[in-house]
Amino acid sequence: MEFGVLGPVVAWDEAGQPVALKGPRHRAVLARLIVARGRVVPATALVDELWVDPPDGGLSAVRTFVAALRRALEPDRPPRTPARLLVTEGPGYALRTDAVDAWRFEEALRVSSRPEELVAALGLWRGPAYAEFADEGWAQGERSRLTELRLQAVERLAEMRLALGLAAEAVAELDGHVTEHPWREDAWRLLALALYRSGRQGDALAVLRRARAMLVDQLGVDPSTALSRLETDILNQAAQLMPVSNVWAETAAAYEATVGGTRARLESTVGLLRDLAVTGAGGLEAARRHRLAAISAAEELGDSELTARVIGAYDVPAIWTRSDDAAQASAVVAAAERALPRQEHPKARARLLATIALESRGSRAPRPRQAALEAVEIAREADDPGLLAFALNGLFMQACYRAGLSAERDAIGAELIAISQRHALTTYEVLGHLICLQSACAVADHSAADHHAAAADTLAARHELPLVGVFTRWYAALREDTVSAYQEAAAETAGMPGLSEGLLPLALAAHAVRHKQPLPEADYGPHTPWVRPLLLDDVAALRAVPDPPPGLLLEAHWALIAHAARQLGDAQTLERARTALAPASTEQAGAASGLLTLGAVADYL
Repeated sequence: MEFGVLGPVVAWDEAGQPVALKGPRHRAVLARLIVARGRVVPATALVDELWVDPPDGGLSAVRTFVAALRRALEPDRPPRTPARLLVTEGPGYALRTDAVDAWRFEEALRVSSRPEELVAALGLWRGPAYAEFADEGWAQGERSRLTELRLQAVERLAEMRLALGLAAEAVAELDGHVTEHPWREDAWRLLALALYRSGRQGDALAVLRRARAMLVDQLGVDPSTALSRLETDILNQAAQLMPVSNVWAETAAAYEATVGGTRARLESTVGLLRDLAVTGAGGLEAARRHRLAAISAAEELGDSELTARVIGAYDVPAIWTRSDDAAQASAVVAAAERALPRQEHPKARARLLATIALESRGSRAPRPRQAALEAVEIAREADDPGLLAFALNGLFMQACYRAGLSAERDAIGAELIAISQRHALTTYEVLGHLICLQSACAVADHSAADHHAAAADTLAARHELPLVGVFTRWYAALREDTVSAYQEAAAETAGMPGLSEGLLPLALAAHAVRHKQPLPEADYGPHTPWVRPLLLDDVAALRAVPDPPPGLLLEAHWALIAHAARQLGDAQTLERARTALAPASTEQAGAASGLLTLGAVADYL
C-alpha cells in the first residue's frame, strides 16, 4: 500500500489503483497519522483536531473512521486478526508504513546527484501538500516544510543544469519559479546566471533590476551581496561566470591540439578512468570497460615500464570482495604478473602487487595475500602515503580468507583513515570509514557503525562520490531491518553486478531465517549454492555444497549451511559448519558486509 500527500491525500493498492477512503474525516485521520511519521496519536487528540467543537460521540466516531480505514487499507485481512498498517497502541493509533510519497521525495532530495533524479522526485508532486487540509493547524507545519523542500529542489535542479551547461533548460523552469515565489533571492540569482550563460546578457541584467525593484518596493530590503556581485560580474563579463562544462571542453580541445604522443595519452586516459570510476555506477562500468583496452594497448607498444604504469595507476578504492567482472579481473591480474618480472623499481612493483591483490578478490589461492603483504611492506619502506593506501586496500581484499577476521579488517580501515586525513587522500578516507562501518557492524557496535556511515556520507556529499551512498543506504536498511528497506536499498545497486546479483534475495532470506519465515523463491545468483539446500529440503544437496569463497559474506554463507543442516538433521554438515564458524564466535553472521545479517554466530554454534 502506497500513500500520497503531495497533493490531495490518497492511497494506492499494490496494482497502483486508488483506494476508496470514504469521507473527508476518514482522510483527515489518515493524513494526521502520516504527519505523525509512525508515532502514536492519542484518540482524544484526533477528536480535538477533527472538530472545532467536538461532539459528545467524538471518540466513537474516530473509532468508526479507523475501522473503515482498516477495511479499506487491508481488505484481505481475516476477521479478528490484528491490523498491520493502522495499528492501535496504548491510548491511540499509528500508521506503520514507510511508503509515503513525501518521504520518498525527501530521500530523493537527499541523495540525488543527477538532474533526471530530481526531475523524477519533483514529479511526485500532484499539487500542494495535504491539499485539502490547508486550513488545519495540525497540517500547517508539515505543509510549510514540504513546500520549502520543493522550492529548494527546483533551485537545486537549476544549479545542476547550469553545472552541466544546460542553461536554456534552467531558464525555462526558473522563469515561472521566480514569478510564483518572488521573495526567493537565490532563484533570481540562478535565473540571471542562466540567462547570461545562454548568451542573453541584457535579459540577465533586466532580471536583476526586476529583483531589486521587487525586494526594495515590496519587502523594503536591499538585494543581497550575492545579487549585487552578480550584477557587477555580468556587466564586466567576468571569467568566473563561464560554466564548468565550457572550461572542460576548452581544456580538452587544448589537450587534443598539444599532446600527440600515444604513451602520454594512454597514461592520461588511465587517470581519467580512475576519476570516472568513482562518479557513479555508470561511470564505474565505463571505466572498467575501457581499462583493459588501455592495458592491452600499452602491452602492444612493447614498453614494460609504460604497461606497469598503466596497470598500477588505476588505484580506485574498492570495498566489495566480489568482482563485477571476473573475466576482466583475471585478464588484469595476468597482465600484472607478466609485467612484474620486468619491473625493478620498488614503487612500480608495489603497484603491480597491489593490483594483483585487489583484482584477485574471492580467490582461495595464497598468491594474492602474499602479493598484498609484499606491497604493504614496500610502501611502508618507501614512506609513500598514497601507495600505502593502495596496498592496504589490496590487503583488505585478502583479509576475508576465513571467518572471524573483522578485527584485522578494522585495523586496516583505521590506518586508512589516519593516513588519509594526514595526507588529504579523500577517497581512501571514505574507504577507511566504510571498512570500519562493516567491522563495527560485525560485532553489533552500531554506535560506531553509525559514526562511520555519517562520516562517509559527509565526505561523499562534499566530494561528489555517489557510490558511497549505495553502501550507507544498505547499512541503513540493515538497521531498519524491514523488507521494504532492503528493497529500496537494492534499487541503488544497478551497474554493480558483483554486489547486486542475488543480494536482495539473500538479504530477504536472512530476514526470513531470523524471523522463522519461509525463504522467498527468487534468483539468488552467486549465493544459490548456499541457499538451495534450504529451498530443496534435501540432505544430498546440502552435503554437495562447496565451501563458500573468501569474502565479506563468508560467515553468512556458512550460517545458511548450518541452518540447513540443523533443519535437516545432518550432523556431519553441522560439524563442518561449526569448524568454519568457530573463529567468528563473537561476531554477527553476514553483518561484516554492512548489508545484511543472519544474527549472532554464537547461536549457530
